[in-house]
Amino acid sequence: MSDPIRIHSFPISGHAHRVVLFASLAGIDHEVITVDLPNGAHKTPAFLALNPNGQVPVIEDGETVISDSNAILVYLARKYAPAYIPTDPVGEAEVQKFLTLAAGELAFGPAAARLINVFNAPFNMEVCQATAARVLGKLDAHLDGRDFLVGDKPSIADVAIYSYTAHAPEGNVSLEPYPNVRRLLANIEALDGFVPMPVTKAGLSA
Repeated sequence: MSDPIRIHSFPISGHAHRVVLFASLAGIDHEVITVDLPNGAHKTPAFLALNPNGQVPVIEDGETVISDSNAILVYLARKYAPAYIPTDPVGEAEVQKFLTLAAGELAFGPAAARLINVFNAPFNMEVCQATAARVLGKLDAHLDGRDFLVGDKPSIADVAIYSYTAHAPEGNVSLEPYPNVRRLLANIEALDGFVPMPVTKAGLSA
């Protein structure tokens, strides 16, 4: 029996949460290792040997070490949970489109607005919230008549967009105008193995 995958994580990192969430949803044997970011554990030589960028998440799968949350999702799906990534060219292209959205507009919109409130990040809140409205509007339109982003079942596309979308209110970004997005989040939360990301104090007071 192989050892569990080691996921180097931080509880309120959406990038790390999407990896932990996927491992749990897909039933992949894993161990979560909390990296003490506030005290600089991600800048130690031991951690930088795993990821020279000094960021979570990072996974160790035996001798294989992978960083970048979306790259990790693709790797885990390909190796352990192929039902979560289409094999047909069109379906795979659709998944890739949403992985790009998660790394782009979602990161610069809802995720960045949250970083301002939660971590005092030096971003422009007005710009972040405008970007959030744009990307959430596109997601809501795409989800009209759909239960999931790609095809008729969950994929790593849904996992990639879940964490920062669900926690958009922590950046004072309301999800009320986006009923289809809220329905998607509820569909993901209803899946066996779902694990939530902790709500921060900023989110509770927003």
